[in-house]
Amino acid sequence: MPLAGRQPVNAVIAIEGPTGAGKTALAVALAATLPVEVVNADSRQIYRGMDIGTAKPSAEERAAVPHHLLDIVAPDETLTLAQYQARATAAINDIHAQNKLVLLVGGTGQYITAVLEGWRAPEVAPNEALRLELEAYAAAHGPLALFERLRMLDLQAAQQMDPYNVRRTIRALEVCLSTGQPFSAQRRKEAPDFPALAVALTMDRELLYQRLDERIERMMANGLLEEVRALHEHGYDWHLPSMSALGYAQLGSYLRGECSLEEAVSAIKRETRSFVRRQYTWFRRHGAPHWLETPEPQIVQHLIEDWLAGLRGVT
Repeated sequence: MPLAGRQPVNAVIAIEGPTGAGKTALAVALAATLPVEVVNADSRQIYRGMDIGTAKPSAEERAAVPHHLLDIVAPDETLTLAQYQARATAAINDIHAQNKLVLLVGGTGQYITAVLEGWRAPEVAPNEALRLELEAYAAAHGPLALFERLRMLDLQAAQQMDPYNVRRTIRALEVCLSTGQPFSAQRRKEAPDFPALAVALTMDRELLYQRLDERIERMMANGLLEEVRALHEHGYDWHLPSMSALGYAQLGSYLRGECSLEEAVSAIKRETRSFVRRQYTWFRRHGAPHWLETPEPQIVQHLIEDWLAGLRGVT
């Protein structure tokens, strides 16, 4: 029986995995045969004006399937994990109200895990003075030095975080220092009220690295350097968390005269590979049940339909 003819199920299907593995293309392909809309789970694609370097879905891809939570903040604005969860939950509820399935698509593990596991962040008010102090420390000493401070205070929280995500490190330190208690001890979970299926995409690692190198070259040809220059000319400081994103940070070094363009592009490729390794670590640690190597869309569609049939008790 076709999916569209069955009793709708308010479900979420997460399509996760490393950057460059084909998540967006798969989501668009699934939209051709399934009643779905996409909720973005990429922490860089939330920023307006950062299109090329974040591999944001194209106008054609957005026309093929509605995308939520793209372009929702300016590069100098902050979106906390709790705020992302609130917006994602609202989008999920809106999509379910239309009797459609949700595709939660992206490579930001914390976004996806927080939504699927129902994380609830500690209710600690922002301390702007402390944040400025920690931001200055990260700018002076680097993200790893700041992360080491978190490791000393809360090893458990540090083990579940990206050491290069300065904004999240600052928030965890803010909670620790403001309350005198570990961040990890104050975070709790409340199971969401929807069933969820997580599908992680993968491929041969060397092939993925080759694809990413080629994508970076296309980004440069498509105007990534001009995009970075325009952002800075619009007043977005190099030390903003958004401007620490892959591509933007390295090209910022070039624009400041700290390295050649060739060195900057090589650094983007090198740091992208390092980022991919951290993504794999996160998704494997948090246990996506289905790892699929460069799957055909029909395979994923059948997996989803079988899973939904199981929820309905259909054999």
